[in-house]
Amino acid sequence: MEIVKSSFTFLILCFIQVLVLNHITLLGCATPLLYIYFILLFGRATPKWVIIVCGFIMGLFMDMFVNTPGIAAASATFLGFIQPYLLDFFSPKDSADDLTPSIKSLGNQNYFYYVLVAVSIYTFLLFTIEAFNLYNWQEWILSIMGSTILTVLLIVVIENVKNT
Repeated sequence: MEIVKSSFTFLILCFIQVLVLNHITLLGCATPLLYIYFILLFGRATPKWVIIVCGFIMGLFMDMFVNTPGIAAASATFLGFIQPYLLDFFSPKDSADDLTPSIKSLGNQNYFYYVLVAVSIYTFLLFTIEAFNLYNWQEWILSIMGSTILTVLLIVVIENVKNT
């Protein structure tokens, strides 16, 4: 049943990203990247290799639909690699072994920082690989900061709605 729920979440986030969010740009360079929310949802009990593979598959899907050859796959795979460590860092020390990241389980502040750090790392990698140089460094910084802010806000709002 968990596989069906995860697959449904995967598909919904892919469709929302491809059909709606990729057409939203703030200041011509900031786009909300909601699809990485899928990677952030994995709990502590999930094997690390599953998170990495799912991150790669999610990134590969985005690369296919957005025509960015390998950029999202590389960034999402790295996010899948570090997600368990970020979750351990921001989770309470006495938390359960089957902890699933949410506002309820981590608390408002820890959850916000968990999402902020993960999204910041992801957007930094994504836009650095995409730019591959610092010729237009102002746009690069605007893209990272704007996309990070939009994505974090969207994820926190969804998480708050989900928990009410």
